[in-house]
Amino acid sequence: PARLQLLTSAGIRPDVVVSDVDEPALIASMGECTPAEIVLALACAKARDVAARIGLVHDAEIEADTVIVGCDSMLEMDGQVHGKPASAQEARERWQAMAGRTGILHTGHWIVRGAGELGAVASTSVTHGRPSPQELEAYIASGEPLRVAGAFTLDGLGAPFVERIDGDPSNVIGLSLPLTRRLLADLGIVWTDLWA
Repeated sequence: PARLQLLTSAGIRPDVVVSDVDEPALIASMGECTPAEIVLALACAKARDVAARIGLVHDAEIEADTVIVGCDSMLEMDGQVHGKPASAQEARERWQAMAGRTGILHTGHWIVRGAGELGAVASTSVTHGRPSPQELEAYIASGEPLRVAGAFTLDGLGAPFVERIDGDPSNVIGLSLPLTRRLLADLGIVWTDLWA
């Protein structure tokens, strides 16, 4: 939803197709990798999965009019990567470890257009605040931290608990608009031509 809202606010009306990529299995098959390598591989797998499912790789008519953007985000803190927490307890522990500290939010982007495809990673430093115990419990009870990488949002209920952003704010929301525009340009697509 956050990525869709970003694109919609930027004038683009995309169709959303959720991939069937088994993320834990893909990560396990990669062995030891950097967080940037993990999110780029996941974004690539998602974009390619959707391309195959909609027939992009076999249909010239679809290829001419279709652009697929796959993304994946993870928070790196102390050399560990964190996706979505699996439970309220995990979100609580993560927030207790993040409070008052800075992590790096990595988002992998992979774009497929016909036979052309390319990707890159955007990384943004995020300094978390120190929510009170009451605030943290209310935030966890909202359910929002369980649905997002890093257990926080910049565009929702978690925004007041983010003290500082160094880098692209849209990347923290889940899709770097400047990086996406540059990748599309490399594939011959002018950003403003996509405006609805």
